[in-house]
Amino acid sequence: MLAQAHPGHDLTWDFGGGFAHPLSGWDHLLTMIAVGLWAAQLGGRARWLVPMAFVGVMALATAYGHFMGAIPGTEQGIAASILVLGLLIATTTRMPVAAGMVLVGSFAVFHGVAHGAEMGSTAGGFSYGAGFMLATALLHATGLRLGFALKSSPKLEALAGGAVAVVGGLALIY
Repeated sequence: MLAQAHPGHDLTWDFGGGFAHPLSGWDHLLTMIAVGLWAAQLGGRARWLVPMAFVGVMALATAYGHFMGAIPGTEQGIAASILVLGLLIATTTRMPVAAGMVLVGSFAVFHGVAHGAEMGSTAGGFSYGAGFMLATALLHATGLRLGFALKSSPKLEALAGGAVAVVGGLALIY
């Protein structure tokens, strides 16, 4: 399995389990923080609209994944999201807010489906979902904060994005 955050979460399916899920795997951590970093680079309304798009689409995709199961390429989509977000950060790529929302929303589909597909049938879906949505939003906020801190050092910003992209590329290969 390419993405490492998914196995081993069958112990608790409540708010706490949902909150812990995005914090327990490097792929989720990198993606969620990278969304915040890139949103900080975009600035303006993107600082809150881009992360909100991710969380909203992820919630819908989670329901889909829970009831319909995983979609082909879920793990590769997660790895690709890490690679692309890293490249966007490293190259300080700008795009219209709506386009950024669509892009991160497409990444959120893979993350949400993975969350939903692995959710046990006895899961308290609403409380579990609320937990991982809150954790995801907090990780986005962490990325925003980091992005604001790195604005004064474009070289560090590019280095951070490059490191994220390398991890995403390696995840796609392995």
